Amino acid sequence: MTIAIKVENLSKKYIIRHEQKSASYDTFSDTLIQGCKNMGSKIRHPFSSAKIDPKTQEEFWALNDINFEIKQGDKVGIIGRNGAGKSTLLKILSRITEPTSGKIHINGRIASLLEVGTGFHPELTGRENIYLNGAILGMSRKEIKAKFDEIVDFAEVEKFLDTPVKRYSSGMYVRLAFSVAAHLEPEILVIDEVLAVGDAQFQKKCLGKMDDVGKEGRTVIFVSHSMPTITTLCDKAILLESGELAKIGSTSETVMHYYTCGQTTPASIDYSNQYIGDDTARLLQGVIKNSKEEVAHEIDITENLTVHMTFEVLQDNCDLLVPNFYIYASNGECVFVAVSNLKNKYTQGKYISICHIPENLLNEGAYFVALALSSFESGITVHFFEKNAISFNVADRYKDASSSPGWADTMPGLIRPSFVWQTRKI
Repeated sequence: MTIAIKVENLSKKYIIRHEQKSASYDTFSDTLIQGCKNMGSKIRHPFSSAKIDPKTQEEFWALNDINFEIKQGDKVGIIGRNGAGKSTLLKILSRITEPTSGKIHINGRIASLLEVGTGFHPELTGRENIYLNGAILGMSRKEIKAKFDEIVDFAEVEKFLDTPVKRYSSGMYVRLAFSVAAHLEPEILVIDEVLAVGDAQFQKKCLGKMDDVGKEGRTVIFVSHSMPTITTLCDKAILLESGELAKIGSTSETVMHYYTCGQTTPASIDYSNQYIGDDTARLLQGVIKNSKEEVAHEIDITENLTVHMTFEVLQDNCDLLVPNFYIYASNGECVFVAVSNLKNKYTQGKYISICHIPENLLNEGAYFVALALSSFESGITVHFFEKNAISFNVADRYKDASSSPGWADTMPGLIRPSFVWQTRKI
């Protein structure tokens, strides 16, 4: 498949200057005297430049030695905390700023929507800016005219089309800017989280359009802090941490890495050296096993899995205890809660509870398991609840194979159960 973007050893450095402040406050007379001294010095030496004390500046690497490839038709999410380098990366990809070092190879035209105020000339009308942006992308007037009505209809700014865009509200501005970027058929569409300015209905409309652009074989690069949006829209993700590439891969795995701050949540964990619980019971261990009864972090979508929880009951005279598990998707949404229907009167000792999750139930993606033990006789009592204790990844190894009986891409939804169907002629 054709490479749309290739980034090699990309770095971007900024110089941050710090103004030195004295420990005490200057009076008005101090400030006035110092200003007169500076003015006198400038008169005596008009061509001298002020020297910058090295102690008042420092280097800041917004990006440091980044390497990755994006193929044509990929829908890639870029995620990371504030200050991770996401916007800097997009500005370099969009040729708004130059890298300090490294190379970028871009195959195709890029249309970018990075922040409110970029891309349009404020003195020009909406109509004029549509033609200006098309010309910048290398399109003829005839090509732009063919898309003009579609752009205006999508942006919903027909009334204000001949008004200078400097008079637009931020929402109107973003609507028109996105519509222009998406409809003028660039090979690569780059969108920052500027869409957050728009209303919820328009955001949904934009996400649908971005999905359509990807299905047409064009490349989409999208920055967002909304993990549900990233997991829904993108098939791959790049995680930046402090200007460095922390993770690149499938969206579910990369989002899991983001949620766990780089600490991999294991498929098996031993809590026997910790005290997680109360006076009634404590958690000892959690394990994920595949259909072969092996501890496994990755489970094929066509095989069943089991969640094992070992706990210790610390007293004989306790309420009926109910083991339960919470299954969370990588975006933090609870998929379901599995509650044991066996409510037993436990005596002191160690126990293991096993929950069987059938094949063809969970959709492809990463999942976290919360291990819990509760009782309900004297009100609701939670004896322990360990969120994100263990995790596993469901993989559909055959989704790209021609022999696959299912979906050609990742199915929407948190689950994808296999139901019994009947079709007959009537």
